[in-house]
Amino acid sequence: MEQTRDLTAGKPAGLILRMAVPLMLGSVCQHLYTMVDTAIVGQVLGVDALASLGAADWLNWLVLGVMVGFADGFSILVAHRFGARDERELRKTVAMIVFLAAGIAVLLTLCSQSVLYPVLLLLNTPSGIIGGSQEYLRVIFSGIVVVMTYNVMAALLRALGNSRTPLFAMLTASVINIGLDLLFVLVFGWGIAGAAVATVIAQVGSCLFCLRALLKIKMLRPRKEDWKLDGAVIKGLLRMGIPTAFQNTIIAVGGMAVQYVVNGLGVVFVAGFTATNKLYGLLELAATSFGSAVAAFTGQNLGAGKIPRIRQGIRSAALMAFVTSLGITAVMLLFGRWILSLFVSGTPEEIKNVLDVAYRYLSVMAVFLSILYMLHVHRSGLMGLGDTVTPMLSGIMEMLMRVGTVWILPRFVGNEGVFFAEVIAWAGAALLLVLVFYGRLHKLWEVWKFRQETAETVETAETPEIPEAPKPAEE
Repeated sequence: MEQTRDLTAGKPAGLILRMAVPLMLGSVCQHLYTMVDTAIVGQVLGVDALASLGAADWLNWLVLGVMVGFADGFSILVAHRFGARDERELRKTVAMIVFLAAGIAVLLTLCSQSVLYPVLLLLNTPSGIIGGSQEYLRVIFSGIVVVMTYNVMAALLRALGNSRTPLFAMLTASVINIGLDLLFVLVFGWGIAGAAVATVIAQVGSCLFCLRALLKIKMLRPRKEDWKLDGAVIKGLLRMGIPTAFQNTIIAVGGMAVQYVVNGLGVVFVAGFTATNKLYGLLELAATSFGSAVAAFTGQNLGAGKIPRIRQGIRSAALMAFVTSLGITAVMLLFGRWILSLFVSGTPEEIKNVLDVAYRYLSVMAVFLSILYMLHVHRSGLMGLGDTVTPMLSGIMEMLMRVGTVWILPRFVGNEGVFFAEVIAWAGAALLLVLVFYGRLHKLWEVWKFRQETAETVETAETPEIPEAPKPAEE
């Protein structure tokens, strides 16, 4: 299997699509086993257990978002080094990433376990489901080191243009997770904790798969001298990673504010909201896949100094993402209610009430899905250009608009006003990202043109005129 892919040569649209498709399939696998968790818990353990998973969602996403943020931020520098063909700096960067990732994982484990229960109380989690939420998260957060390891390795592979290995890693994890879900929940009767244990063990499988691939890439193997702490490289990695991690953190804080409001609307509403949130990943998976491909493509081509290819690649990615979002919208509007029913059990009246809430929420997000896809393409494009501050600011805007919507709109249109918090947050963030991205790309384009013109002028000036051959004298 090809372990790296050069994204600085060849047709941008084809390269981005070939990289994005395996990422999409990998995301499908990842969300498949998340959905299996939810379906088994909802069908076997009932509505209260399903609501317990829902109440744990945003806190889980907060911790995961920090890990993914650091991993994605670190990988930007790797893409730049790979695009520039600077193997010495590439090895040094990988060594420093290992140190940083280990420290972050340990710190996150200690912090998450310490604040778990107080945060669930702060989120207004109903007393009937807070125990299940706590039980689930205790197990999930025990596996933070494993999850951090996987996300860093997968991000490194994506930065090198390899999206197939993360796909097969997710396939491995999905098979393990589904099998263990059935064993731990249905056979052993471990309840909601069994689903969490299955997820952690599945992540171990995906880690081993990625590690095997990384060990085959010789240019990534740090030498003895590369393990010496390098303050400049660490500073560069943190400059990329901290804003990205903070961006995910504040998005999650906004989501937790939404969860606080939802938790006060009753178990049925929480269960319906949860069922749709489990499909959120499916709605978003192609967007994140295009985003990861764009970040790697942009990063490698920036490192190689090929600015025209970046412009061409972004246009192609935006068009492909938009068309994909329309297809997903159609599927969700036509079949969404049936898909949601896989997560719900109970009396006929309970099922109907939960599905009514879930499908109304799903319909709102599906109709405006193209906004989310433009958000991901342009945010990842900025990250590939080395700008992680603007995406962070867009995360702040997302949080403010999400929280403002969820607190204000329901006062005028009822509880369903909560459903529009996501869409309005997407729109505000996307507007900022698109404007800044094209402004920054225009500046890069102008600099590139100036350098090209300067180089041509110098080359012409330094080329001596070749005198014409003397004409033969006429006799």
